[in-house]
Amino acid sequence: MLDPQAQALLNLMIERGVPPTHTLSPQEARRFYLERRSVTQPPPRDVAEMRDLSAPGAHGPIPLRLYRPAGLASPAPTLIYYHGGGWTMGDLDTHDSLCRDLADEGRCAVVAVDYRMGPEHRFPAAVDDVLAATRWLQAQAESLGLDAQRFAVGGDSAGGNLAAVVALAWRDAGEPIPLKLQLLIYPATDMRAVAPSHSHNGQGYLLTAETIAYFRSHYVDPADYSDWRASPLLHGDLSRLPPALVITAGFDPLRDEGRQYADALSAAGSPAQYVCFERQIHGFITMGRVLAEANTAVGLCGVALRRALA
Repeated sequence: MLDPQAQALLNLMIERGVPPTHTLSPQEARRFYLERRSVTQPPPRDVAEMRDLSAPGAHGPIPLRLYRPAGLASPAPTLIYYHGGGWTMGDLDTHDSLCRDLADEGRCAVVAVDYRMGPEHRFPAAVDDVLAATRWLQAQAESLGLDAQRFAVGGDSAGGNLAAVVALAWRDAGEPIPLKLQLLIYPATDMRAVAPSHSHNGQGYLLTAETIAYFRSHYVDPADYSDWRASPLLHGDLSRLPPALVITAGFDPLRDEGRQYADALSAAGSPAQYVCFERQIHGFITMGRVLAEANTAVGLCGVALRRALA
């Protein structure tokens, strides 16, 4: 059964004639995504500090936003967060409320990364940006009041994909300070989109098969689907990775590839926990104004962050 609150939201979108994302231009999709937050997202929590930063990258400056909750000592444990939106939409503002929530619940600093997106900047530009930003933050940790020994990475949907990729690249590069956690919220892990949930949940639950195809077409060429930087599930070695919390939604086309990634991590000996919110839809964690289970999921993320970054 679909969560009644999620069903009510889907009904409301139909009643109001909200256009499917794949029928919009990327610019229109970005505007709708930003405007929708006033309907579905909870009021932003107060934080002790919020400031915008900029990291250098191969493709140019990368905007960042630092959140620090009240009462957090320096140097602070830190979650580096990559927003969702199909590598096509989303920014620092669409995920402002969620980042505040994660900082407060996780008792950590959060740094959101505004990476480059398609179609203007195609794969692997987003990967290049999130890696550059993460490395810069670790190098600048002392000056920013962050604890370089206690970094986690996380993201939702496309951002979950990028967080998994960063964790793999970090290990492969032999970075001297390991990451403490990868927080993967309904992550895309296989660009081939072949898991059964893509057909079972491909229509009627907000994220559709057509919208997934739209996002992929703006981000990555089919010839690159098997590149692990696009499809982390296809990396040949998933061992020796930081502990993962993988969260999925039961009515999400991406549900099965999230479960497959958690299972593959466990099979390779990398610690992984998997939680499926069986009655939820893709994107639910940002919708705490209208979906009570979104707030439950945020609290779960907070527990995982506090434990991993203690």
